Amino acid sequence: MIELSHLAITSPVSYAIALLLPAFDALIPVLPSETAIITLGVATAGSADPRIAVLVALAALGAFIGDNVCYLIGRRLGPLIDRRVFAGEKGARRRAWAEDVLARYGARIIIACRFVPGGRTAITLTCGLVEYRRRTFIAATACAGVIWACYAFFIGRLGGRAFETRPWAGLLLAFGVALAVTGLTEAVRRIRPWRWFSRGTPEPGPEPGPEPVQQADERAAADANSATTAADGGDC
Repeated sequence: MIELSHLAITSPVSYAIALLLPAFDALIPVLPSETAIITLGVATAGSADPRIAVLVALAALGAFIGDNVCYLIGRRLGPLIDRRVFAGEKGARRRAWAEDVLARYGARIIIACRFVPGGRTAITLTCGLVEYRRRTFIAATACAGVIWACYAFFIGRLGGRAFETRPWAGLLLAFGVALAVTGLTEAVRRIRPWRWFSRGTPEPGPEPGPEPVQQADERAAADANSATTAADGGDC
């Protein structure tokens, strides 16, 4: 088992963990990539070494690589992935959910699902399956990787600084904050409170356009016939 003392800023193990776990976590969601990055934050909490930025950059790069590998797998091996990953009723519901939110929110949901348990893999594979725009996907996953790496690492540093003499207590605090954020994100995803604001908003009806030429001609002819009839009646 790797101890906190082994994850110092000078240890090559720290840099390997920062890059590899976030990359493989996209393919194997059970890997504790967020736990690892939080632990690195706790282990380096007492340091102001500029190489900390390298750890954060590697974590963001690993997340970016993992997301884009999932995209390519979904795009190149679509039928196989559909049978293996989205098989059964539960898998079909997960894919339907991913396609629905992707169609509604686009790049925003790609970024948000970086914080949803299991959502990252479902969204990135589905993007490949439906051949989502590659440039948009690259930009969204790059942004998501940076946000996630900074969030996880500095949550760890926050816990480590709060308990400098008891790093394991700091680690537990950081895990608690991360779990709370993840739980809140999942609750918002399930409740979807934005639907409440759209229920009372009436849908705009079609705007009145110009009267068709044929209807205008028919109306003019009818008015002329009425005038002629009235004139003939007056002559009589």
